[in-house]
Amino acid sequence: MSGRILIVDTVATNRIVLKVKMLSAQFSVDACSTRIEAQAIIIANRPDLILINLSDPAEDRHEFCKALRSDHETASIAIIAVGVADTSKARLAALDVGADDVLPRPMNDTLLLARIRSLLRVRSASQELLLRDSTSRALGFEEVAAAFGTAAHVALLSPEGTTATQLTETLKHGLAQPMRRLDPGCVLKAAGVTPVPDLFIIDGTDVDGPKNTLFSLVSDLRSRSETRQSTQLIIVPRDQPELAAMFLDLGADDIVTWGTSAGEITLRCKALIRRKLLHDRLRDTVRNGLHAAITDPLTGLYNRRYVEPHLAQLARQSKNSGLDLAVMMIDIDHFKSINDTYGHAAGDNVLVQLADRLRENLRAIDLVARIGGEEFLVAMPRTTAAQARGAADRLRRLVNCQPFALGEGLPRLGVTVSVGVAVSGRGGIEQRQLNKMCDQADAALYAAKSAGRDQVAMSMSAA
Repeated sequence: MSGRILIVDTVATNRIVLKVKMLSAQFSVDACSTRIEAQAIIIANRPDLILINLSDPAEDRHEFCKALRSDHETASIAIIAVGVADTSKARLAALDVGADDVLPRPMNDTLLLARIRSLLRVRSASQELLLRDSTSRALGFEEVAAAFGTAAHVALLSPEGTTATQLTETLKHGLAQPMRRLDPGCVLKAAGVTPVPDLFIIDGTDVDGPKNTLFSLVSDLRSRSETRQSTQLIIVPRDQPELAAMFLDLGADDIVTWGTSAGEITLRCKALIRRKLLHDRLRDTVRNGLHAAITDPLTGLYNRRYVEPHLAQLARQSKNSGLDLAVMMIDIDHFKSINDTYGHAAGDNVLVQLADRLRENLRAIDLVARIGGEEFLVAMPRTTAAQARGAADRLRRLVNCQPFALGEGLPRLGVTVSVGVAVSGRGGIEQRQLNKMCDQADAALYAAKSAGRDQVAMSMSAA
């Protein structure tokens, strides 16, 4: 998984060792020893995650973490505290100032990398939702209201017994939220859990129990449509970091070891619940507040009204990160003849099916919009010219590989598209250059049409 990591540690040996490990895992890495250096790096190269030694006596790193969390520009950066004493007091202090996790030395490499992957996945999802929200506000819709004190549903998945009783009492007292115990085996067999919990706390402490059942439980909850957005906290046995890493890679949001203090478990649960409720509100904003105004009623894709402010957001991100932004213009070949031969209802069916193929074969962060009768726009952040051309050709093949259903009593019809691609190039793109870039993609589309259709053409500036 790609991502930029900042290491903040006064001890040079610690920085070098961590940097080598992160580079070996294919991350981009910056390293420094002081808060001032870290702040300069954050401005120049915004990291996705910070590994910070909070035990440095020379400066108040806890205050630094708190400042990062309170600043809107840096609040979404994931933070792992390293070098912290493995005591309840030290761990709570780190979590309280905003650290997402605490990994005392010596760190297990497998668990460290799994934790990083997990936090980067969460950050990517959060960024996508916040980006949609900022676009909504740019269109004049209200900002998502903060719902303080909203009740959440919590479920403890644990076999009935002493452990379950202890956990239930601990969590009820700390969370002050509705909570129930469910048997893990029953949840796996059940078609659904009602009401759907905002947080699943899964008891994985049975060393002699079947691990495959727990692995299936975590992945099954993450794959089900009704529980996909629920958060998961797994309680694992002590001294089994590889097991903890496996749970994180299967989709768990957080892990704690058996014996962790009630205060720390409560703090972690509250953070997961806050994130879940915020994500729910952000999704509701997109689904409800914007749907009628910014979507095409036929295909359900975003329309031209949404494209302009969202492209501006993507351009700003591209400029800040220095990463490429790709724009594709996609046009159905000979679409007029489909309408003339089979009728406009058949043409509408083609548009709907094409929209589905595009939507299902692009990333969540990519923008897909219908901007004209048979013309579609795709914007792909963090995408090089080579990657954009590969994606465009893959989409083109996905269209012509299978005929389209035109409607009852009509034959299935082979359809092709032409694609024009423009890419911002190194250093990102300024918002004022967006129109030029879209014009370049349009010109490339015209070139693809002129060259015989059913092909991809790149803008000369992006080649």
